[in-house]
Amino acid sequence: MGTYVIRRLLTTIPLLLVITAIIFTMLQFTPGDPLDAYIPPDQVVSAQQREIIRQDLGLDQPKPVQYVRWLGRAVQGDLGYRIKNGERVSTEITRRLPPTLLLMGLGMTLGVTLGVFFGVLAAVKRYTALDNGLTFLAFLGISTPAFLAGLLGMYVFALKLKWFPAGGYQTPGDGGALDILRHLILPASILSVTYVAVLMRYTRSSVLEVVFQDYVRTASAKGVPYARVVSKHVLRNALIPVITVIGANVANLIGGAVFLESIFSWPGTGQLYLDAIDARDYPMIMGTTLVLATVILLANLITDLLYGAIDPRIRYS
Repeated sequence: MGTYVIRRLLTTIPLLLVITAIIFTMLQFTPGDPLDAYIPPDQVVSAQQREIIRQDLGLDQPKPVQYVRWLGRAVQGDLGYRIKNGERVSTEITRRLPPTLLLMGLGMTLGVTLGVFFGVLAAVKRYTALDNGLTFLAFLGISTPAFLAGLLGMYVFALKLKWFPAGGYQTPGDGGALDILRHLILPASILSVTYVAVLMRYTRSSVLEVVFQDYVRTASAKGVPYARVVSKHVLRNALIPVITVIGANVANLIGGAVFLESIFSWPGTGQLYLDAIDARDYPMIMGTTLVLATVILLANLITDLLYGAIDPRIRYS
């Protein structure tokens, strides 16, 4: 397995290069002069001064040269400095990444747990009113955008029912683990909605494909309790395609986190990314893209490794 992990890690390098190159190229097509982001709007700068600043920043170099220079610094851990406040990009991302991982971690945990549970329940109770109701809720969850679910959740559970805080990471002056959890539950639950819906549909379909296999009927004929048949024989074999869906939807989870962090004022990389785009903060956009792409690729690697844990027949070479 060690050789497989190393080989997979090596394949992520060209993928990261392609992703960052695409983002860098897209930034070049944004309207306006990139130099304008470095000059305060109330500051009058002559054409000669603009040219000097352009040369100091390396913006006078060809675009491929600019990308290679950024890449060379990024390999050494230097992602540049924010245009907004001059702070190091790596420092800002390091501070903002843990809240995002916390939000995504709880959202994924809720999504996987509830999605698999309701998917198995819908398959076991197939073609009943319960199955139809869960299917309707699943389609509703899939079709509801993250920003709309976030606004509705905030209005109902925070403003009307007042069960949870309306936003923020912690209460000023508190900051304890329980206080952070209280602020985390609502955005994480909303983030998991789409995840629950998608996994429920895939789990239901996968379980229905397995439940009629010969070994399942044999286990039932031997008198094994039905709950044990489902948990030991059906679910374990049905989880392989579900795990694929879990890994494939990590990118969607990050996309949902970007919107929810903005709605709930959650101090994570998603909100940081939107702020960087709004301010045309190119170093921050590139640095955040690199980090989030790395998170997605590592999540896909972990997903591949889970195959062997679920199915002992799978071996890595």
